[in-house]
Amino acid sequence: MIPPAVTVADPQRFGTVFDTHYQEIHRYIGRRLDLSVAEDLAAETFLIAFRQRHRFDPAQGSVRPWLYGIATKLIGRHRRSELRRYRALARTGPPPDDDAHDQRVVDRIAAAATVSRLSAALAALSKGERDVILLVAYGGLSYDEVAAALGIANGTVASRLNRARAKLQKSLGVT
Repeated sequence: MIPPAVTVADPQRFGTVFDTHYQEIHRYIGRRLDLSVAEDLAAETFLIAFRQRHRFDPAQGSVRPWLYGIATKLIGRHRRSELRRYRALARTGPPPDDDAHDQRVVDRIAAAATVSRLSAALAALSKGERDVILLVAYGGLSYDEVAAALGIANGTVASRLNRARAKLQKSLGVT
C-alpha cells in the first residue's frame, strides 16, 4: 500500500486519492446541498486538493478529513443556498415524487412533517454547529476527523455537537 502522504504529494499517484474518496465526498456534498451541484463541488474539492497537495500535512491526520475540510469550505460558499433550501423545506416539505404509489403517498405525508421540522431545526443551528453535526451524521466522521476537517480543537467539536444535538432534540420535541 502506498503511504497517503506520498499519494497526495505525487501528482502521478493523486488519482488513488480521487478513486478512494470521490464517491464519499460526493455523497456528503449531495446531502448538504442539491445533488445538481454535488458533482461540481466534489470535482472542485479534488481540484483544490490537487492544487494544494503540498499543503497536506500527514502529521495532522489522514487524507479523508482533509478532503472533508475542503468540501465543507466549498459548501460554506453555498451557505445562503443551503439555508434557503432548509427554510423552503421547512415551509413546504419534501418535493413531490413523480412516480408515487398509494403507499408512497402515505409515507410521504407521514414524513413531510418530520422533514419540515428537521429542516427548520437544521436551519436554526449556527454554521459551526451545522457543519459539525452534518460531518458526523452525513460523513460519518469521528470527532478527531471533524476537528481535522474544520481545523478546530476536539473540545470544540464535542461542545458544538452537544449544543447542536440539544437544539435539535428541543426543536423536534425529542427527550
